[in-house]
Amino acid sequence: MSIHLKRARAILKSFARQRILVVGDLMLDRYIYGAVSRISPEAPVPVVHVNRETSMPGGASNVAWNVQSLGARAEVAGLVGKDHAGRELRSILDEGGVSTSGVMDVAGRSTTVKMRVIAERQQVVRVDFEEKDGLTGPLQARFCRQVAAEVAQCTGVIIEDYGKGVVEQAVMNLVLEVARQRGIPVGLDPKDGHELDISGITVATPNRKEAFGIAGVKDPGATKEPLKDRALLDVGHRLLEKWSTELLMITLGPQGMLLLSKAHKPIHVPTRAREVFDVSGAGDTVIATCVTALATGASHLEASELSNYAAGVVVGKLGTATCTQKELVKYMSDQLATA
Repeated sequence: MSIHLKRARAILKSFARQRILVVGDLMLDRYIYGAVSRISPEAPVPVVHVNRETSMPGGASNVAWNVQSLGARAEVAGLVGKDHAGRELRSILDEGGVSTSGVMDVAGRSTTVKMRVIAERQQVVRVDFEEKDGLTGPLQARFCRQVAAEVAQCTGVIIEDYGKGVVEQAVMNLVLEVARQRGIPVGLDPKDGHELDISGITVATPNRKEAFGIAGVKDPGATKEPLKDRALLDVGHRLLEKWSTELLMITLGPQGMLLLSKAHKPIHVPTRAREVFDVSGAGDTVIATCVTALATGASHLEASELSNYAAGVVVGKLGTATCTQKELVKYMSDQLATA
C-alpha cells in the first residue's frame, strides 16, 4: 500500500493555495556546535570547544516553519516575551515568510528557549529557559480575539500543545468552533499530562508514549507487528472514543505509524526512513504535512502516507529539520523505485 507519485505531486501542487495557522507554544531552538577532546578537570563532564552557533524556530513555530517549507503559507499565533529571544524568533520567522501577525508580545514573560550543545553529531546537553504560566483574564480574551481573526482567514489549523500555557480550553473551544463553521481541518499534537476537551478535532498525532499516557494505561512494550499489538490498539480505540476525532495517527518511531478511525479498520503505515540521524522535530513535520494535505482535500490515508514520507526525510538530517516539496518528491521517487 502506497500513494502513487502522480497523486502525491497533485496534492503537493495544491499546497500553494493553502493558508495554515499554527496555534501554540512558540520557542526558539538554539544550537551550539563544537568538538570534545578532553574531560573537564572541574567535574566529570566533556569540555566542548565551540565552533559555531545557530538559532531556529522551535515548538509551534517549527511546525509553521515546516508548513512554509512544504510550499503552503504559514501563520503562527502564540506568545513571546519582550526580550532578545522573542525579537530573534520573530525576525527568523519574518525572514522565512511565516506570518507573525498572530504573535503577542507580553511584557514580563520570557520567550521559551531550548539550547542544545552538540559535539561530534551527538547532543551533549539541553538547557531550557521557559515559563508555564497559563493565559488568564484580559490577556486570554485578547489572544482569543486575535486567534479567531486568524482562523477566519485560513484553510487549516494546527494546535501545538507543549504545556507552556498557551493552549488552554478557551483557546481550544474557539478554534474548534470557528473551524467547524468554516469547514476546515484542525490537527492537534497533544501533550501528555495536559487534559483538554478536544471533541470534534479532525486529526490527533500523539506518539506511542503520549497515547498510553493520555489514556492512563501502562505501556507493556511494543510488539513486532503493530496491527497485532493488542495494548496499542486498545489505547487507540480509547482515544478515538475519548476525543471523537476523525483520524488518530499514533506515531511509532521506527515502526512508522498506526492509523485509526471509526470508519475504517486500523491501518499500519511502515516507516519510510532510510537512515536515522535525529528524530528532533519529526512529529512537527508529520502534523504539518498531514493537516496541509487534508486542507487540499486529500484522503486520510493519502495525508498519512505523505506525512510518513516527509518524516523519513527529516530524520535523516541532524537537528530540528524541515522537508521541502522537492526533497519529498525525490525521496518518494527513490523509495518507490526500490520497493
